[in-house]
Amino acid sequence: MEHDPNCIFCKIIAGELPSTQVYSDDLLVAIRDIHPVAPVHVLIVPRQHIADNNAITTAHAAITSRMFEAVPQIAAAEGIAADGYRLILNTGPHGHQEIPHLHLHLIGGQPMKHPMG
Repeated sequence: MEHDPNCIFCKIIAGELPSTQVYSDDLLVAIRDIHPVAPVHVLIVPRQHIADNNAITTAHAAITSRMFEAVPQIAAAEGIAADGYRLILNTGPHGHQEIPHLHLHLIGGQPMKHPMG
């Protein structure tokens, strides 16, 4: 799998940096966000380094599909499936992507404010 030695998520996946893992399979890891914005804030991260949403190609179809397939299982394990949750996929600086490695935020455990105001 492609790995960027300077990427924080690649270092977490390689076991070089600590994290609290809540899910793992052959394509993904899911970890607790270290700066949560809600009671549940999990990052679903591909093991393969993909810079952002703009870098996704058809070659990544299995990875991106698995990201969304894992969501209900993780949400259920976190106790937020029934009441609902928010998924966020940030891309680039204007999208507030802080780490240039594709990741999906799973946020819940409280009512969410409407994102449009």
